[in-house]
Amino acid sequence: MDQKFLVLLAARGLLVCLSLPPVCGAQDGLQEVMEEGLEEEMDVEDELDLGLAAGEEEDEMMEGDAQEEAPAEPKNSSDSQVTYKAPEPMGEHFIAESFDRGTLDGWVMSSAKKEEADEDIAKFTGKWVVEEMKDSKLAGDKGLVLKTRAKHHAISAQLLRPFVFDSKPLIIQYEVNFQSGLDCGGAYVKLLTQTPDLDLDQFTDKTPYTIMFGPDKCGEDFKLHFIFRHKNPKTGEFEEKHAKKPTLNLRTYFTDKKTHLYTLMLNPDNSFEVLVDQTVVNSGSLLSDMTPAVNPAAEIEDPDDQKPEDWDERPKIQDPAAAKPEDW
Repeated sequence: MDQKFLVLLAARGLLVCLSLPPVCGAQDGLQEVMEEGLEEEMDVEDELDLGLAAGEEEDEMMEGDAQEEAPAEPKNSSDSQVTYKAPEPMGEHFIAESFDRGTLDGWVMSSAKKEEADEDIAKFTGKWVVEEMKDSKLAGDKGLVLKTRAKHHAISAQLLRPFVFDSKPLIIQYEVNFQSGLDCGGAYVKLLTQTPDLDLDQFTDKTPYTIMFGPDKCGEDFKLHFIFRHKNPKTGEFEEKHAKKPTLNLRTYFTDKKTHLYTLMLNPDNSFEVLVDQTVVNSGSLLSDMTPAVNPAAEIEDPDDQKPEDWDERPKIQDPAAAKPEDW
């Protein structure tokens, strides 16, 4: 059944600059997965070092009758200035947002209250703005920035149309820059499940979602989430399936104050890949490499299994009726 999903950016207590190259949406279930190359992205940050630094030539003092050369005239800095051009989505896509328009038109900021939290911190009152990074070298390159610490933040927007898990992969991709560092918080994306009572203005951490993906940190615990909710065909209940933690040390992505590109690819053969800066950091099967696994093990322990009361714990027991053969 076709269902609409929404893309959500959620973060807690940090200053972060987000920029979304073309990304895709999702649908419920994840029992069949997925779609084919749907986007092209342009990462202008990778080109920042090109043409920006002009070397200075020193005058050489020549011995003998050699003439002094006139000092090289400094190059006009405007000649080497990189001109920023906002990326344009190419190919099939379900949502694409660079924030270079400078507005939050089409986005809904949550004004809900978090359950089971103290009244003074329960409300989603974190401030979102669209602006350039504080150390940006590209005039006009904007992002979604969190301006308040120790607050709950949540913002969402609808996809252009439903995404159906069928014969093509689903690709979710966006950039994050922790420009002021963080102690505890997340900059992850959720694809929300379309339900009759879905209200983006009241969306919280309890709002049903289908996929959750992105970086998260608290203290010295650095994470890169990939979670999906799967409906158990026998019980009818939804269960969270978590990808294993990447073996790569993730600390650098949170502390170097550089822009990093996070990508999740879900393929029709039920395989997945998680990439950072176009390098695979995690991969596996949606059916067997998630915890708990979608497909249970062929053999499972019987929780009601018990030893008989007369069970003998000795590893070897002498057979009292044993006798040597006559021709021993």
